[in-house]
Amino acid sequence: MNGIILEQPGAFKRITKEHPGKPAAGEVLLRIKMLGVCGTDLHAYKGRQPFFSYPRILGHEIAAEVVELGDGVTHLRVGDTCAVMPYRNISTDQAVMNGKTHCGPNVRVLGVHEDGAMQEYMLYLADHVFPANGLPLDQIAVIEPLAIGSHAIERGQVQPDDIVLVVGAGPIGIAAVMMGQFKAARVIAIDVNQSRLDFISQKFPAVDTLTVGETVVDELQQLLGGNLPTVVIDATGNKASMEKCFEYVAPGGTVIYVGLFIGDISFHDPYFQMKELTLRTSRNAYPTDFTKIIRLLKAGLLNIDGYVTHRLYFDNLTDEFTSLYDPEKQVIKAVIAY
Repeated sequence: MNGIILEQPGAFKRITKEHPGKPAAGEVLLRIKMLGVCGTDLHAYKGRQPFFSYPRILGHEIAAEVVELGDGVTHLRVGDTCAVMPYRNISTDQAVMNGKTHCGPNVRVLGVHEDGAMQEYMLYLADHVFPANGLPLDQIAVIEPLAIGSHAIERGQVQPDDIVLVVGAGPIGIAAVMMGQFKAARVIAIDVNQSRLDFISQKFPAVDTLTVGETVVDELQQLLGGNLPTVVIDATGNKASMEKCFEYVAPGGTVIYVGLFIGDISFHDPYFQMKELTLRTSRNAYPTDFTKIIRLLKAGLLNIDGYVTHRLYFDNLTDEFTSLYDPEKQVIKAVIAY
């Protein structure tokens, strides 16, 4: 079967692999139908992705078809179209025993710690595969980033009286904007990219948008009658942006880091203490986030029209991938069709 491997930064290579074979008990054989392109993939291609080693087959935002079931798999049927939760633990450690199945020292993410879905077939754990029959493939392929946005909102413990500031209007930031509205909270988005802010304004008229600049704190206070956001979610993975969040958040508020980068974060401790802030990270998502997104999409309550802006094709991917870095193309979310 065919696959594409990232041998080193900037160097994709087409390969031929053996078919993965029959699924073992508790596994499922999947035919990959479509992939979402994640920021992780874009950073890995440029050599800027933490927790990453080369060579690696990328791809973890997966829409797939069930080809064969292993023994004991009862919630799936051959022919189902499915989303895949691409994080698994390789041991039952403290994180797993405490219900933190999406994080911890022994979590493995497809396309990062182990080979992902940029290939025609793969075997995977059946209990990490969720049927999504009836949804278009391009919607199924973005269930994973939408689930990350859902998890970020849950990590912020967002309530209806909260003011949520989402920093970064990329795919994860937009997902957090969408999911924040389901909490009936007031949502504000900021970014340096005006076209992405325009998309949010057109798509979600109730969401205020601001362009990042030196006067953001003043603009926030003007917008909010002298107040500041109670929950700040940073989805940029940019050091300077992440450190600025301490200025944006209200006293007693919460900062959530969704993005990550290779490096250290620093802050002025007296300022952090003065505001009595809560700092949290949000990593990956829970199975319940995946099932939530599938139900919202099927019910027509989560409208993601326009979220996918670009489509590439597996057969031409090695030639077309770098086009996603072109700012003139105004990419929000790209998918790869097989």
